[in-house]
Amino acid sequence: MGTLQAVQDFVFQYYINPIISDDGYNPVNTITWAIILGISIFGIMKLLEKMKVEADWEFIKVIIPYVVAGSILRVFEDADMFVPPVQYLFITPPIYLLMFVITVGLLFLSVKLRDLGVVDDWKKAFGAAGILWAVINLGILLLKENIVNPAALVFIPALAVGVTALIYLIAKKTGNTMFTQRINISIILVHMLDASSTFYGVDFLNYIEKHVVPTFMIDLTGTASIMLPLKLLIFIPVIYILDTRFEEDEESRKLKDLMKLIIIVLGLAPATRNTISMLFAA
Repeated sequence: MGTLQAVQDFVFQYYINPIISDDGYNPVNTITWAIILGISIFGIMKLLEKMKVEADWEFIKVIIPYVVAGSILRVFEDADMFVPPVQYLFITPPIYLLMFVITVGLLFLSVKLRDLGVVDDWKKAFGAAGILWAVINLGILLLKENIVNPAALVFIPALAVGVTALIYLIAKKTGNTMFTQRINISIILVHMLDASSTFYGVDFLNYIEKHVVPTFMIDLTGTASIMLPLKLLIFIPVIYILDTRFEEDEESRKLKDLMKLIIIVLGLAPATRNTISMLFAA
């Protein structure tokens, strides 16, 4: 009985309570969610293969509205628009699972409508559904909340675009085509957006960082601006490894493309949530 209670206490302390209280991450659940994500990548790849969907640039573009829609749902929770236990679905990481199920469901429906001849282009249908959902969510937010920090909508994109443009120009000047490719420079951009939103929120609005490594680095340096060079130090090598260390076979290419898509989502989702949340002071 003692062992069972100890296990229950451990699960509650490191997994359940952080979701209920929205306290963020700890080393235990961070490692756990990372392992689950790593394993899930292969399942997602098989699912996309079964639907004959490739994680190319065109697919990334139609996924973006769903990331925005999900990020606004997360802001709904920040603004206390949900009550327990429903609100727990909209806290990270459960919201990622919720968005995955909804997105895959709409993706399957779009492909099926194409197969039935109802639509000619499943990507356009899928993308349109995502845009409509994101617009509806944004409309609800505008009706329920007031814009408080409009500067967030200027400062964050300006800083992120500025740093990304610098990386792009350096790559172009030195003839490094790796960092002038659309998907690769998009990875840099979304993670600069995430870093810029953290910098603006923590240093200017006294928001609190909830991830383990960023919290450590911010506490160590005394400023969340450290997130910009930290993200570059992580994702420039990641892009290099993905583009140079993978085999040239079809399976490896699909895995590489999917990993890039997931990296984009993991940067764009918190960047969008943070920016919109600060915009409305949610």
